[in-house]
Amino acid sequence: MKTLDIPGKILSDNKEKQRYEAIGCRIKMEYNNKKEGRACEMVTSANSDKKQLNLKTITWGELTWVDIVQPTTEATQYLAEHYNLNPLDLEDALSMRQIPKIETYPDYLFIIFHLPVYDKATRLSSRKQWSVFVGDKFVITLRPGEFKALEAMYRQCELSEESRQEYMSQSSGYLLYCILDRAVDSYFPVLNTIMSLMEDIEGNVFDEEIEAGKDISILRRDIITQRRVMFPTRALFTEVEKRLGRFSKMDLTVYFSDLMDHMNKITETLDEFSEVIEVYKDADYVLSGYRANRIIRIIAVLMAIGLPFLIVTGLFSMRVVLPGGVDKGSLFTFFLLLGLSLATAGGMLYFFRRKRFL
Repeated sequence: MKTLDIPGKILSDNKEKQRYEAIGCRIKMEYNNKKEGRACEMVTSANSDKKQLNLKTITWGELTWVDIVQPTTEATQYLAEHYNLNPLDLEDALSMRQIPKIETYPDYLFIIFHLPVYDKATRLSSRKQWSVFVGDKFVITLRPGEFKALEAMYRQCELSEESRQEYMSQSSGYLLYCILDRAVDSYFPVLNTIMSLMEDIEGNVFDEEIEAGKDISILRRDIITQRRVMFPTRALFTEVEKRLGRFSKMDLTVYFSDLMDHMNKITETLDEFSEVIEVYKDADYVLSGYRANRIIRIIAVLMAIGLPFLIVTGLFSMRVVLPGGVDKGSLFTFFLLLGLSLATAGGMLYFFRRKRFL
């Protein structure tokens, strides 16, 4: 009979042997489950930490896209620890009050962009800042929540393997180009909105029943804000094209040429809007002055027509006895004076009509 050596026991039965083997297998499974559970808890904890930082990541091949919405100090600390970024750049990305610029480092580029965010309620645009870190194997975007175009692109890459293959299979430089292209394309609806508002104002300027001065001022202010954002952005895109080549496996010249064509079209359209709104402002100023002068002219004519009546009533209201007065006179004299006043007023009205005062 075969025996099985177990510490403290000697088993001489096959059933006992199978029972102990089963117990050992169960213990091993429980240990593995606990080990896997700890690993799962670690992953869940890491994802929870990223969620608290408003930080999301997508990795495709060797390229990682990190997207941070409304960046905080904790988020920048995370980036400093994992990507070895310059603390001063992280501080600039966090401040949200920097001018557009590009900084070059041996391992990455740091770029600050501005974008105009249009508010339909106030009909005004506000200038928002978003930042990008571009390295050989990563792209980090730090943006405000109003940047819906980038949010849609990130969501698309998150859900679709085809989108990840399209945007992230080339290089970090190409991914940045795709982000910029999406941002520029999202701006054209804003131009269409401004164009629609200008068409409405054009009708209001020449409508005497509508005061268009306030609408012109609001739209003029909005166009100025758009120009303050888009003109520096066009110049910044040129610098990005020059310095982004080392992070791209392909020549991006053709792609950035198309991007610059869009930017040139945007800036030219804004220039045209600026010129047109100045014409509307001048036209409204002239027409408003004309309407005011016409009202003043009508008031002056009415006062001139009523002047004979004022003179007659003033004379007869004095404490002097006059022919036709209350103390001494007749109705004939009264009607005679009234007729003379009406005749004088009628003559003045005819004169004003002949002179085109009315």
